[in-house]
Amino acid sequence: MVLITLTLVSLAVGLLYAVLIWNYDYWRKRGVPGPKPKLLCGNYPHMFTLKRHAIYDLNDIYRQYKHKYDAVGIFGSRSPQLLVVNPELARRVFVSNFKNFHDNEIAKNIDEKTDFIFANNPFSLTGEKWKNRRADVTPGLTMGRIKTVYPVTNKVCQKLSEWVDKQLRLGSSDGIDAKHMSLCFTSEMVTDCVLGLSAESFSDKPTPIMASIKDLFNQPWTFVLFFVLTSTFPSLSHLIKLRFVPLPVERFFVDLMGNAVEARRAQQSAGKQFERSDFLDYILQLGEKRKLDNRQLLAYSMTFLLDGFETTATVLAHMLLNLGRNGEAQELLREEIRAHLQDGIINFEKLNDLPYLDACLQETIRLFPPAFMSNKLCTESIELPNKDGPNFLVEKGTTVVVPHYCFMVDEDFFPDPQSFQPERFLEPDAAKTFRERGVFMGFGDGPRVCIGMRFATAQIKAAIVELVSKFNVKINAKTRKDNEFDPVQFISGLQGGIWLDLEKL
Repeated sequence: MVLITLTLVSLAVGLLYAVLIWNYDYWRKRGVPGPKPKLLCGNYPHMFTLKRHAIYDLNDIYRQYKHKYDAVGIFGSRSPQLLVVNPELARRVFVSNFKNFHDNEIAKNIDEKTDFIFANNPFSLTGEKWKNRRADVTPGLTMGRIKTVYPVTNKVCQKLSEWVDKQLRLGSSDGIDAKHMSLCFTSEMVTDCVLGLSAESFSDKPTPIMASIKDLFNQPWTFVLFFVLTSTFPSLSHLIKLRFVPLPVERFFVDLMGNAVEARRAQQSAGKQFERSDFLDYILQLGEKRKLDNRQLLAYSMTFLLDGFETTATVLAHMLLNLGRNGEAQELLREEIRAHLQDGIINFEKLNDLPYLDACLQETIRLFPPAFMSNKLCTESIELPNKDGPNFLVEKGTTVVVPHYCFMVDEDFFPDPQSFQPERFLEPDAAKTFRERGVFMGFGDGPRVCIGMRFATAQIKAAIVELVSKFNVKINAKTRKDNEFDPVQFISGLQGGIWLDLEKL
């Protein structure tokens, strides 16, 4: 009896093992080289322990193969992925061969029934739906409309500096949490610009908006479990769908949007003109044209909200980190800013024409990109060359991983890559040149380049102008001295956080 039991257990274990490794020859059959995957975790050895950020694992592979191939085959647990290790091929994926890699992989994991808001975000939409939504949303983010809400930006910047003054009066040896401060700024800024409401983020009693924004990006353990399960058993992605926006957060924003729409329409029906033509004004016009209900209006407005909170705050916090670490760069920037200040602010046109400010921003994005990599979906099969290897076919449905961070910290493209050197971006059209080479994609590239890029950069630059012109930025001793990323965050973040000591000038 014992022997039979042991035999059955051995057979079951053997069968499970066979199931887990059965497709690990996927890339070998297609003539694509790559590192040998490990059981369960594939080529992401820290998938379960989360002791090291996944981008470092990809960087190890990138450095091993970059001189010999354009792309290599890897596995996310048991799911085959094509890792691009040549920036020229990355550029092809985003631009010249866009039709073959039209969609983002996340589209496979969500649907409207599970997550109405994120499923309707242009980042997640596919095919014609994406094309139509982008065409609808783009006119709401023109430079003219961003300029219209620039007075709001300056108003929020004033609130930011007043909040910093208060923190300095209170005094704390722990310093100021740069990420929290930046998120207060972006939540106040975006909520006002999009909905014409105040989040009261800098007050002692902020509205529930701030808490909901934080809940939006504090994903539960089930979020991580979903990715582990669908990577281990890819067929589950057809049965289980991801909810990125928690249900209570979705309900909160649905109500908030409804109240904002009712208030604006009541104002319009009373014959009162809102003081500016903001994003909500545009969304309402679009809603009448498309006959959208409040929930559909929310889907459009959340495109502006989702894309403006966390990522923008992350870049702002890391830019302050870099300036605090580099006093000489900070002083050069301060001189440039002060030369163009008028009544404490810089006019909108000049804000976008300050070369050193722009260079500091681009260099920050290079070192701390909000998105470490892009997971694209092959939407139309294509045959590609592979340097020293044979040509190979990328089949429809294949996940293609473009590791932007690996290119942006490669010493072949950026000497002394971990150092903050804004001078890299001072040459005319430097960012454009790097982007065309495929080595710098801070906001992506091609037709799906970040739709909120100009709005985000205007926010960040305005906040930096406000802070650097009034305060000396220093780094608190709690902040680590290297650039090690927090391994559990999807969006880049310095492990241990960014803590600042600000001094009034």
